[in-house]
Amino acid sequence: MQDDDLILLDTDEELGSPLDRLESVESESDIPPPDPEQMLMLLSHPEASQRMMAARVFCELEEPRSIPLLIELLKDKCPLVRVSSAYALGRNTSHEAVEPLIELLKYDWNGYVRKGVVWALGNSSDRRALQPLINALKTEISAVRLWAASGLAQIAKLDYEDVITAIPPLIEGLRRDSTAAVRSNCAWSIGQLCRELPSNVVYATAVDALIEALVEDEDLGVKEDAKGAILKVGDPRGLQMIEELEFEGLI
Repeated sequence: MQDDDLILLDTDEELGSPLDRLESVESESDIPPPDPEQMLMLLSHPEASQRMMAARVFCELEEPRSIPLLIELLKDKCPLVRVSSAYALGRNTSHEAVEPLIELLKYDWNGYVRKGVVWALGNSSDRRALQPLINALKTEISAVRLWAASGLAQIAKLDYEDVITAIPPLIEGLRRDSTAAVRSNCAWSIGQLCRELPSNVVYATAVDALIEALVEDEDLGVKEDAKGAILKVGDPRGLQMIEELEFEGLI
């Protein structure tokens, strides 16, 4: 990770949806929707601005024929093309795109690109994305960690062993991450994954972490998300703690 990367991306305004900064290609209601056939051709246009515009169309439009072209654009020299292509592959998911996305996450210097890649991997429904998302949650800048946390809930729920693997780093993120929004997403993901677990040690540790965040976290948003996760899980200990804190007027 380069120092410029932190300056470029690691700010509060970059913690929202990866698509927030990609304005719709239809800025006026009376403009007809883009022609998919034309956009497919523009994905191979010699000008980067045209390739980027076409890739952005497929952030909103599902078109299987775009997938091999978008995968190729992940290697584009223009970061704006790469980031748009990553987002588009989060909409047009394919198992063939997973390995190229993982490689891009490893080596791309641009934080915006990696943020989009993590979002796309979270949407991929592919178990190969699990470990890259865990690594991102542990090591990345905050805007990327944010989407790694929520992406883990989408991927890990596919397999019990993956749930067991994903929960410990999510607990660590909930307890230790310096960014409140990341802790909130960790709480949300823990709540999602605990619903897939029997009452075992991993489940109990996860509930303990949610209760701890509910009681001790200084951020009200994190407290609220921890409360929501506990309510979703329906754990008796957690529900009792919520009742006690509400009675005391502490939440």
